[in-house]
Amino acid sequence: MTAVDARPVTSDETMTVAAARELRDGAVCFVGIGLPSLAANLARRTHAPNLVLIYESGAIGAKPSRPPLSIGDGELATTADAVVSVPEIFAYWLQAGRIDVGFLGAAQLDRYGNINTTVIGDYDHPTVRLPGAGGAPEIASSSREVIVVIRQSPRTFVNTLDFVTSVGNRPRAVVTDLGVLRPDPDTGELVLTALHPGVSVEAARQRTGWPLRVSADLGLTEPPTAAELSVLRALEDGAGHA
Repeated sequence: MTAVDARPVTSDETMTVAAARELRDGAVCFVGIGLPSLAANLARRTHAPNLVLIYESGAIGAKPSRPPLSIGDGELATTADAVVSVPEIFAYWLQAGRIDVGFLGAAQLDRYGNINTTVIGDYDHPTVRLPGAGGAPEIASSSREVIVVIRQSPRTFVNTLDFVTSVGNRPRAVVTDLGVLRPDPDTGELVLTALHPGVSVEAARQRTGWPLRVSADLGLTEPPTAAELSVLRALEDGAGHA
């Protein structure tokens, strides 16, 4: 066992691995930058080698060796199977229904999976001006399903969004550093369905800005394997192979 493998598993690593496991081999995935990109590239290097990663900048079949810094990172274009124009990505791929799963992050999320990536506070006089919508509204509305990756806290899991950037009408799962939530099929409200190892229901409730519903069949996520951690850490260190 290497020194890298011996490092303690972090909550972010558990979250990223859990998110990666949500992606199936052969799916076409529209990927957001940050945690979604890291998880998607982990999935492609482990259980889903035929996962097709599409980025908003026009990269199709991107295979970055490190997490891209932005959608304009040259690593995406140089490792892609093809690069097309942004209008083509949205019109031909996304809006035409060719995207199996949209993989998104968020600054704020409400109980129905609606997302804010625009502002914190009043829109005209915000406390924080966020990166903005980008392609997230179209990804959320036109992908067959959506997975959200987000760190869970009262600041991110809010009762009322400061701004609705993307409507949460297609979430299949919300993966956090505490566990996994899935929508109630009747109401659409997010329900805690699994906890990561070492996390309690009370901890999840304390870090949620609304009365959190918990599944009667609450599960426990499998901890990251040594192989998953090795690939993830190589990616984070910029040493991941394409």
